[in-house]
Amino acid sequence: MAFSAEVKGELCRPRVSRRCCAQAEAYGVLLFCGAFHPRQARIVTECAALKERLPLLFRKAFKLSFDQTPEPGEGKGAFLIEDPIKLQAIFETFDLERDASVSLHINLSQLEEDHCRTAFLRGAFLAGGSVTDPMKGYHLELATSHYHVGRELPALLREAGFEPKETQRKGNRVVYFKQSHHIEDFLTYLGAPVSAMAVMNAKLERDLQGRVNRQVNCDSANLDKTVAAAREQIAAIGRLEASGRMDALPDKLREAARLRMEYPELNLGQLGGLCEPAVSKSAFNHRMRKLLELAEGSAEQARTWEE
Repeated sequence: MAFSAEVKGELCRPRVSRRCCAQAEAYGVLLFCGAFHPRQARIVTECAALKERLPLLFRKAFKLSFDQTPEPGEGKGAFLIEDPIKLQAIFETFDLERDASVSLHINLSQLEEDHCRTAFLRGAFLAGGSVTDPMKGYHLELATSHYHVGRELPALLREAGFEPKETQRKGNRVVYFKQSHHIEDFLTYLGAPVSAMAVMNAKLERDLQGRVNRQVNCDSANLDKTVAAAREQIAAIGRLEASGRMDALPDKLREAARLRMEYPELNLGQLGGLCEPAVSKSAFNHRMRKLLELAEGSAEQARTWEE
């Protein structure tokens, strides 16, 4: 199941006890659904939980039923109201004019109470909202075809303590959030704390995976450097042996060269621990640097070098 469907399923579980909240939620659904105008209200959805909720919601809000409902088992289906008397009742509930030339607005007088404002935003999300699976990214949006509604929604959200962003897409006004903590807060506000926790857990998992990947990459890079350095050191020791200069080296350098050749897989700190007596990583690295210098220099350098 898509994450959006899971969120909407969670939002549809609680019953609507207050009629004012039922009306506010239905108001949000209507302003963000497929079509809402003086001749028709058409709500299209494929969310099974919302299909079960809508008839109960509209009966509670307006004491009316839909003229058409989806067939049982149908995927995406439409709820339709075209009866003029029913439409008149809906428009009168929200003090809206049934004039085809009038653009719809959010009637804020219907949303003065906090619980009604929450119900309205829940309905808006159920009808025109979506949220990305948090394991793939962070994006939650609400889209409406009503220009003024899309312009007024951000102000309503700011009153509720949110800071959304706005854009326009294919004739729709879109209000959205892109940061995980904003999405968590908004889902919690709507009444979906389980989904909000899923966003939080996904963020923690992604952050942890990112840290692990960075550590692995860092370890891999360090290993590559160690291997490259060991190859360079072994090649230098080989040149010293081939030129007969190894016997002229001080005991400590010969010991370092022997250990490097015997244990090519060990790092400098481990090689330093094998010396007699043991020396630090820094000291062993100093000996390796001298071997590299001597491999590029002369036999005279080997005879005159002192650690």
